[in-house]
Amino acid sequence: MFMFISGLMTFFWVTGIIQSLLPLYHRNKTYRKIGDNGVDKSPEIFNAFLLLCFFSLFIFIIGHAFKGNFSVFHNRGNVPFINLLLLYILLNSPVQLIEYIYLLNNRSYRIFQYGLYTFTAQLIFVITPLLFGKGIIWPIYGLLLITFFRWIWLIILLRRYTEMKISGDFIKEHLYLGIPLIITTLISGSGQYTDGVIISAFYKDPAQFAVFRYGAKEFPLVLMLANGLNAAMLSEFSTREKMKESIDKLRVKSEKLMHLLFPASMLMMLIARWIYPVMFRQEFDRSASIFLVYALLIIPRLVFPQTIVVGRKKTHITLIAAILEIVVNITLSLLMLKWGYKLVGVAVSTFVAYVVSNLFLVGYVWFKMKIRPAEYIPLKVFAIYSFLIGILFILIDHRIIDIH
Repeated sequence: MFMFISGLMTFFWVTGIIQSLLPLYHRNKTYRKIGDNGVDKSPEIFNAFLLLCFFSLFIFIIGHAFKGNFSVFHNRGNVPFINLLLLYILLNSPVQLIEYIYLLNNRSYRIFQYGLYTFTAQLIFVITPLLFGKGIIWPIYGLLLITFFRWIWLIILLRRYTEMKISGDFIKEHLYLGIPLIITTLISGSGQYTDGVIISAFYKDPAQFAVFRYGAKEFPLVLMLANGLNAAMLSEFSTREKMKESIDKLRVKSEKLMHLLFPASMLMMLIARWIYPVMFRQEFDRSASIFLVYALLIIPRLVFPQTIVVGRKKTHITLIAAILEIVVNITLSLLMLKWGYKLVGVAVSTFVAYVVSNLFLVGYVWFKMKIRPAEYIPLKVFAIYSFLIGILFILIDHRIIDIH
């Protein structure tokens, strides 16, 4: 619950600020392109760091002001370790910038080293106190300790790669591009929470809610690598001169991901009904049916019109797509429940909403930006894999609607 709340309160604005930095890094109205006139250090990154610190401090202050009114499971004031939680939010959010500093400076191997060192240390700091029989508060101290080390790492990178120069004009430009992305991430990212609220309101049974939440998860490898490719390519689309090269690169890289992730997802679908009762309990066998639907989200995930749209700084379009997605999701979920399709119907609604949102962005890129789908999507490979995973889904769970 500690980690869930910290993520819930920060995921949307951290993502919005960082993703809007990526296309601004190479071209913006306040500063010229990095490297012009011998400039090696980036004032853009430093101002983005200040924005992250401001939002973190804002959440910290608001959290302290209203901490007595927070509730978990309908019991007011029982948020676990609220003071440590707010301190963790304050300290942890700005350090999310570290891997993107490396990314923008073409130091991808350093991202791997950073992840290996810090997350191995985090695992040790969290697990060791439990192995020695300490209370749950000690792993939280471990999280705070590793966050302190990450701050040292961040300060070293800021000194090495950034020009510590505050610019109100750039911050305004960043927020102008970033606020639609923040709202977009909040709306689209809240889909899983929206589904949970609908399930809990409709069934009034914690067991049904648990079955749905355990199943309503995408295959993590798909989510991580798709988001990674999107983030890595955003800065590539910031200049018109590199558009053709960037579009070709996006098609090639997305095809490589398809060859890796579609077979991996199909393997997970094949073993899902076996692995869920083994990992959890027999009652969670029904969660596997929901996971099977969520595994199909790989189809819209591996198409990247949003990368082109955000890279070209048209973030208001992604906001429209996010609103469309949440409206379709809520409407169809309520209809599915009314028609008797139960938990799986809500999962199907999420899949349909993602597809509709993705098609909207594909259509915008095609008709407004004049970039045909075949230019950035390996259509033949995508069509074959989508057909195969769809057939596999039907074969594995063709009686999914009858689940109860």
